[in-house]
Amino acid sequence: MSSWKDNLRKTNPYVPGEQPKLDDMIKLNTNENPYPPSPKVREALDQFDESMLRLYPDPASAELVDAIAEYNGVKREQVFVGVGSDDVLAIAFMTFFNSKKPILFPDITYSFYDVWAELFQIPYEKVPLDENFEVVREDYYRENGGVVLANPNAPTGVGQSIQALEEIVLQNQDVVVIIDEAYVDFSDLSALELVRKYDNVLIVQTFSKSRSLAGMRIGHAIGQEALIHAMNDVRFSFNSYPMTRLSVAMGVAAIRDTAYFEETCRKVIATREWTKKELKRLGFTFGDSQTNFIFACHSSVPGVVFFDALREKHIFVRRFANQPRIENYLRISIGTQEEMQKFIQEVEQIIENVHGDSHKK
Repeated sequence: MSSWKDNLRKTNPYVPGEQPKLDDMIKLNTNENPYPPSPKVREALDQFDESMLRLYPDPASAELVDAIAEYNGVKREQVFVGVGSDDVLAIAFMTFFNSKKPILFPDITYSFYDVWAELFQIPYEKVPLDENFEVVREDYYRENGGVVLANPNAPTGVGQSIQALEEIVLQNQDVVVIIDEAYVDFSDLSALELVRKYDNVLIVQTFSKSRSLAGMRIGHAIGQEALIHAMNDVRFSFNSYPMTRLSVAMGVAAIRDTAYFEETCRKVIATREWTKKELKRLGFTFGDSQTNFIFACHSSVPGVVFFDALREKHIFVRRFANQPRIENYLRISIGTQEEMQKFIQEVEQIIENVHGDSHKK
């Protein structure tokens, strides 16, 4: 007699960063924005008519789509919205990657890509980054079922030039190339111009990082109309009402407050650059991060020592212990200037303690 367990779909799920609930913590492990959303989001929340929640939302999320299209200078037919960029990417995987050829993405990148590929039974290959965690573009000049590149990359923080991305696109015009720009607002690396030039490029972005709305789960994609139409066909075969009325209202308020968005991005970037200098002073090495985090390795102190000691102080960073190539690295989200100063003080103390103990031996 067969068991229902024989028919389960077995997966190795994505493991998000720890979400501790401590009043005194400094949370630098999930790349959230340290600053609150735009004051206009607060205004929109105060003005929101909760009685409307009894009604289904607009399936097309037209108000949010229009706001995103206007901000980016594209047509509404070129915008797709979803419940965070994870939802958008998952729909894109289901829509575009249905050949028997493997899709390609780096071996060190957002670890949800291989989870989706396994879940949707998409063949895939992980393409090694070079010793500097850079994409080797020639490795993508071969037959495949699609290409996915995070730019700037996560967790490394390293970005590729638009020229480098375009060369990859030129070599892959018969498949869809997805460029995941979750962190692009902390850089000058957006490949949006490639959408205007090529009909197979899809840009994916999120409101979770630079617009401080991780708790609302808002993401979007921009591509030529045929790509977006195909994604909507899959979307409406899967979930006809993806965005809530509240998330649409909050998203519209956030994207229309350009001044606040630019101000908070500048603050995060300034603190990131200050933190880079301090980490270099303390003996860390890292790539030139173009994100709201730094991916760093110390010259003499193992990453696990920092991770454990900081955790005892209620300072949380991310470590990828199950990936041998990067197990000694820490991914450090950028907090407020005050939080990063405290972080640096604690890191300095950890180094002194380790070296002091080694001298005693």
